[in-house]
Amino acid sequence: MSKRTSSVFLAISFLFAMVGASSAQKLTASIQHKLESAVAGIHGAKVQLAQPRALRSGPALFHGSVGGSVGNNSAPNGQAAIKANPGGLPGIDSVPNFTRAFSSQGQMWPFTMIGNDPLLGHRTRIPARVLAVSLELQNADLVTSTTVSIQPFEELAMHSPNFVEADYASGEDIQYADAIQRAEFFHSMKKNWHTELHPSRIVDHVTIKVPFTTKVTTVDANGNPVDVDVPTYITGTADDGSTFVLLLDQFFNDAFFNAAVEQIAASHFTTDALNILLFPNTFIFSLDPNQFPILGFHTSIFDPTSDPLRIWVTLFTSWISPGILDPASGIQDVTTISHEISEAFNNPFLINSVPAWQFPNSPGSCQDNLEIADPIEVLPHLSVRVRIEHGRRSFVYHPQNMALLQWFEDAVPSDAIRGAYSFPDTRALTSPAVPFGQLTCPATP
Repeated sequence: MSKRTSSVFLAISFLFAMVGASSAQKLTASIQHKLESAVAGIHGAKVQLAQPRALRSGPALFHGSVGGSVGNNSAPNGQAAIKANPGGLPGIDSVPNFTRAFSSQGQMWPFTMIGNDPLLGHRTRIPARVLAVSLELQNADLVTSTTVSIQPFEELAMHSPNFVEADYASGEDIQYADAIQRAEFFHSMKKNWHTELHPSRIVDHVTIKVPFTTKVTTVDANGNPVDVDVPTYITGTADDGSTFVLLLDQFFNDAFFNAAVEQIAASHFTTDALNILLFPNTFIFSLDPNQFPILGFHTSIFDPTSDPLRIWVTLFTSWISPGILDPASGIQDVTTISHEISEAFNNPFLINSVPAWQFPNSPGSCQDNLEIADPIEVLPHLSVRVRIEHGRRSFVYHPQNMALLQWFEDAVPSDAIRGAYSFPDTRALTSPAVPFGQLTCPATP
């Protein structure tokens, strides 16, 4: 975010879009070639994916409601703070949260995170409400269709370290995002401080129908605007035989929003929860040649007619089968799920600005928000291995390693667990961020 905003609903969404050329290199060469061939010579405008959006701008899904207001699907107490926690943001109805600040480069930088203040301790439980999304792809004959189902991945995703406990250096028998937060506040938290996703359950199943083509406006050789039909999706086969899908951003943006709003209207998504749209091997591509494929994002949906302001923290993420992305990157199974959950824990309302920083080993790059997974994206290997036992079976998951708050603070030494700047793999980042120079990134067109 180039400027600190004073209101939640003006915040910019932050995507799991890798900087520089690294995102294209994360796709295998054959998949990248297929993508480039499908959209060669077609250039469209950059789409601002899933910015925080008002309910009243969505479809009329609320059965006679005016302006998109919704029924009673707010937090049970109608507030974002929890008992004995005075630090929640005022004036909102959303997930429990606390606000603190750090000093860096001559000024104070406030931030808001999910949970209770670590100085106060206690266990905070945030419901995880998951929408399991399948895709029905219209075939080239425009009559038949092919279904890409989420069903084969549901159980594995819901039994992953994001929702099931494991042991970490920051605590035993805890969830992954909790382990990250405890590592950040390890020397200031009370030992009973935890932030958990509980209960975690699939609240509904939906199938999104995807047309074979989508009409977009581009320019011809003379620079004149012209409407053309472009592929809405591109498919391929992963190493395990499952189908992966790249969806056109201009189609995905509305499909995502409509699906989320339908869940809000049905009271399946609630303001006190982390609301997750889980897809099967699904990524987003753009006609903008400078926009790399998107693997996931976290954002928010809000009701501007409500007081307090109701905010639904919402995620797009996908199960990733092996062999779709560069094996050396370690991106598979729940890498993006952990990425988006941990970032939502650390920056739920997309308002946490930090001193502008450069990506590791990427001089001249710039980002200025507290997105704790993003600095790791440019490293050769992104994930760690976590084994979870399922009865007599076990599965090795690959959640993403994270940069800690201290990396963004430019804190020397780090006051995180073991003086770390990244976690659980403390070797990934061994020193704080390299400052960009000015405190905020230059504005982009």
